[in-house]
Amino acid sequence: MDQHIEFSGYSISSTDLVRFVVITSLTLSCILITAFSLSRQGETIFTQIFYFPLLYAAYFYPKKGFYLACTCAIVYEGLAYLFVVPSTSGVIYTTGQALLFIGITAVVAYFIEKVNTSEARFRSIFENSLLGIVLFDQNSFAIRLTNSHFEAMLGYTDRDLSHMTFAQLFFLKEDRQRFFENLGSSQKITHFETCFVTKNNKPTWVNLSWSRITGNLVSCSIMDMNKYKLAEQEADENYAQFRQLTDGSPTSIMILRNQIIVYMNPSFKAFSGYEPDELLDKETTPLIHPEDQDNFLNTCHLAETQSPLPGRSEFRILTKSGETRLAKLFFTRVLQKGAPAVLINLIDITEQEILKERILQDNERRHSIISSCAHELRTPLQPIMGYIEMLTQDPETFGVTEETRIILDRCARSVDREREIINQMLELSVLDTGNLYLKYSQFSVPDLLNKIIDAGGYRENAEITIDVPPDLTFEADENKISNVIDSMLSNAVNYSTPPRKIRIGYQTSSYDKLHRLSIQDNGVGITDTQLDEIFEPFQHPDNGNAKRRYDRIGLSLSIAKKYIKMHKGYISVDSIVNIGSTFSIHLPKQKASGG
Repeated sequence: MDQHIEFSGYSISSTDLVRFVVITSLTLSCILITAFSLSRQGETIFTQIFYFPLLYAAYFYPKKGFYLACTCAIVYEGLAYLFVVPSTSGVIYTTGQALLFIGITAVVAYFIEKVNTSEARFRSIFENSLLGIVLFDQNSFAIRLTNSHFEAMLGYTDRDLSHMTFAQLFFLKEDRQRFFENLGSSQKITHFETCFVTKNNKPTWVNLSWSRITGNLVSCSIMDMNKYKLAEQEADENYAQFRQLTDGSPTSIMILRNQIIVYMNPSFKAFSGYEPDELLDKETTPLIHPEDQDNFLNTCHLAETQSPLPGRSEFRILTKSGETRLAKLFFTRVLQKGAPAVLINLIDITEQEILKERILQDNERRHSIISSCAHELRTPLQPIMGYIEMLTQDPETFGVTEETRIILDRCARSVDREREIINQMLELSVLDTGNLYLKYSQFSVPDLLNKIIDAGGYRENAEITIDVPPDLTFEADENKISNVIDSMLSNAVNYSTPPRKIRIGYQTSSYDKLHRLSIQDNGVGITDTQLDEIFEPFQHPDNGNAKRRYDRIGLSLSIAKKYIKMHKGYISVDSIVNIGSTFSIHLPKQKASGG
């Protein structure tokens, strides 16, 4: 790097200082030699020595060289008038020589300025180019010049590259051989893709374009393609994975672009019966039931152009055999070969709908059978209950002994239990039909709890603690909430182990939108596998021993769950085997809409 010298507030490089000294020395020498020559009437060839400082100055400093030529011409003309006058021919000759100084220097300065301008433009383009540029010898492949962009691209320094050949930059021998063939066969090549090796011996993708500047010098432009190529490879890998997933998917898949089928997987082929060449690049008209065509095309258009995507939709599909199948379609916006498209997952639900219809019909028949059986069972219970009551109320008239009366009381309780089961069966049947409605009112929860406990006689069998606010009220169907709490208290008492301890608690907050009423017992508990079953009809919230002990049919919790669900609430259960269970009723504080 040039050193600079400060002088009287000016800065001058050491190179410029040396050139100034050389030009000044040569100029002064020329003037002195010319003056001596003219004073001695010497040969006029001494005037040609002025061209040494003039051409030297014009080469490095074109404008200043021209000014120096004018100065030298004036000095030379002054010397001529001093020593040559009165020789007219001598004056004319020296004047011509002076003008020649100026003319030749001006021409040289003009062309040097042009060359410098071209070189500066080349340097600017060369250094500031967004492409890497390399100049190399075609015969030896020696690298003559590189720009900074190329050096940064591969991680080399200009010193590293000055000791390398262009051929050493290729990562693969095959690409290097292909490059040699193209270089020898054409003056200019564009878009030659290959891999160069970086300084850390890793491949990087580049795109080469080159042309000959002179007979042996070749200029090569290098475009960095590595990120693009890696992205392209990743896209190819993703597309291959996508094809593997879609081709191997058991779900039927097709892709539409501008409502034209551009892809169908093997599962879709098996579902529709069509071969790919029968549907690809065609419209969906043969596939969609005529009555569903407009809706399907509108849905596809929305899926391609708008957000959010349409949800799942059901359409009737026509197979090649002419069969109509019902399918559920799921739409996903994708890019297919760079263009927006819609991927459709198709699930055949024909059998599912048929099965659903059969289940509905079976449920209706089951409800009808249960209702009929319940009515038929309840009818003969009425006279049995009447006779038992008659015998127990007037035992002396009918000669009923005390032992017999005790037996009749047991029979009455069994009949009453059977009647309760029959009523639950009828109630569950009505609930399943959806023909039961809520009658909302506002009622006191503590009053309701005490009423249920007293009516059921639960305090005689267990120690019950009520921990609810005294002013707590619910807005709900009081009768149905009463049945729910009664069922849970009955289970808590029956399935607890002595000493039976039942706690009724309440939790909520001002931000909570739900009442949370809990009933905790110290009973046999419920296993994790049973938690999912206890709310199903005819299931028991206990283990096998308790089931045999209490002989319960298991309808109360199922009915309770449906009642709370009608209120837009839910029931949760926390239980530990042999420790106890906690049933919690979560009930909205505000009246459920539509209730």
